[in-house]
Amino acid sequence: MGYREPPDRKSMHSQIVRDVGIRIVAGSYKPGDLLPPEPSLCAAYEVSRSVLREATRVLVAKGLVISRQRTGVIVRPRSDWHLLDPDVLYWLIQTRPPAEFVETLLTVRRIFEPAAAQLAAEVASAQGVQAIAEAYAGMEAAQTPEELLEPDLAFHRRIAQATGNDLLAYIGNMLSLALRESIKLSSRHPDTHALSLPRHKAILKAISNRNPRAARRAALVQLEATRKDLSEILDRDVDRA
Repeated sequence: MGYREPPDRKSMHSQIVRDVGIRIVAGSYKPGDLLPPEPSLCAAYEVSRSVLREATRVLVAKGLVISRQRTGVIVRPRSDWHLLDPDVLYWLIQTRPPAEFVETLLTVRRIFEPAAAQLAAEVASAQGVQAIAEAYAGMEAAQTPEELLEPDLAFHRRIAQATGNDLLAYIGNMLSLALRESIKLSSRHPDTHALSLPRHKAILKAISNRNPRAARRAALVQLEATRKDLSEILDRDVDRA
């Protein structure tokens, strides 16, 4: 179950999780803060204690709060948050200025993607390389930025999968949510398709040729170019404001 979209009005459990989760991630409730007491929240949302406690259990599972008897529900330090949880990551994206989100994501990508591409070039099976090539073919066939999105995401996920490392594949899959928002932003660049294809093709070629150093270098070049594209878009938005 996800808590990213506004919930149905009948689903008060979902509404409480989403509302409180966003407030924590946005900083309205800060680490160390006590959430409002149970009676106050029950009255505010017009729910029973059982509904509220179920919502609290979800927030506990996401690492956002800890519940202590006789003390209440306390917001945990940011270092304890499960930032790769799809809901927590989505709330983080939605509550951060675009430039801050972009810089955070690009830093993670610069650490993760070149290393994944390098390892894939070393160890990927023929099937793994073919899966990456098929994703790239989907990118080539795309006629609009909207059609480009899913194969672009698949391209990056499949590189992580091609490493043969389950944990890297998991991280790559979890990063897809943040990457989706980044690609949506970069798709506003007028030349997004023409610019994106040769960058990704260079990565595919290096992996196909079993050249780890070239794969790493191509991934770094692609990320640096992405940074420039996104900077142009964000600068334009500032000028228009």
